[in-house]
Amino acid sequence: MASIVVIALVLLLDIFAFVLAIGAEQRRSTADVSQDGAGRSYCVYTTDASTWYGVGALALLLAGQAIAMAASRCFCCGRALSPGRWRAFSGVCFIICWLTFLIAELCLLAGSVRNAYHTKYSDYFINGPPRCAMLRKGVFAAGAAFTFLTALFTELHYIFYAKARSAAAASPPIIHGGGIGMTRI
Repeated sequence: MASIVVIALVLLLDIFAFVLAIGAEQRRSTADVSQDGAGRSYCVYTTDASTWYGVGALALLLAGQAIAMAASRCFCCGRALSPGRWRAFSGVCFIICWLTFLIAELCLLAGSVRNAYHTKYSDYFINGPPRCAMLRKGVFAAGAAFTFLTALFTELHYIFYAKARSAAAASPPIIHGGGIGMTRI
């Protein structure tokens, strides 16, 4: 049977990662052009909290994935699972959870790095106001969406893995009256 502690812990970490990713999207840095004492234009950025929200979401999602993979022995280590639908479902969810995990981590990492990048003076090279580097809208939202999908498929993978593991632990039934009966020799 699946461990309730593992399911709850992974779900809690993934929910916190999702909330932080949504918070990072809401608190993205924006820039305004201002003038210094010498009359040069430069970029003034708002708060940089979304970078740390993104990094926090990245770390929590990584921790949840590590706990789930350690509990399921990364699907490939440990004793063999019995063939059947639970092993097949677990394998499909395993592949999908890793794909969504990688996409979520890349979105959160790219968003955090790009949000932390600030330009100061850029009118030395161009005429007119400086181009202030800002993160596009939706990068952290995409990370949050894939964080949700990662949480869903990781939980499903672990539940199906536990069902397949318990099916493998049960002894096969002995069929009386049919067949050759070579198993008792």
